[in-house]
Amino acid sequence: MGVALRAPSTAAAAEGMKDQTRRRRDVEAAINMSKRLVTDRLPRLPRPRRGPGAHRRSADLILIADDSLDTRELYASHLAHRGFNVLTAEDGEAAIQIALALRPDVIVMDLSMPRLNGISAINRLKHNPRTRRIPVIMLTGYPHPATQQGALDAGAAVFLTKPCLPEDLEREMRQILAEVSRDGE
Repeated sequence: MGVALRAPSTAAAAEGMKDQTRRRRDVEAAINMSKRLVTDRLPRLPRPRRGPGAHRRSADLILIADDSLDTRELYASHLAHRGFNVLTAEDGEAAIQIALALRPDVIVMDLSMPRLNGISAINRLKHNPRTRRIPVIMLTGYPHPATQQGALDAGAAVFLTKPCLPEDLEREMRQILAEVSRDGE
């Protein structure tokens, strides 16, 4: 006697499609909300061009991923006033979606976030051909050596601990951007 496999019912398939559509809308809404929080105060970014003849954005694009609104606003405000274009994400999953869509020049990533923590997000970014070259700064309140080693092993370029002055974060970012610029020449 054989085993019969059945295709899901039409109702079940329709429900699955509704779930996917809802998830996609939720991610898009999170990305749009993140863009509005910071970029409403910034000039519009030109669309990135790829390939021969592509030009760089007039200002570097920074993505800050942290579940704390206060932390996101503190660093985003400072960096925006210092001439950077800044986007924010409240968790690792949203950070990955924004990074895939807009390919920021640097990502600042918290460790402990809902949905997807910072180290897992870095792993996913570093294993994706579209985002693997984006430098990531791990910025966390966990100063443990094992945490630091885990972040660096995952692919973080720099490990900083909170509290971190915005000026110190900016200095690290500028150093990374200078290194990337030298490597690209």
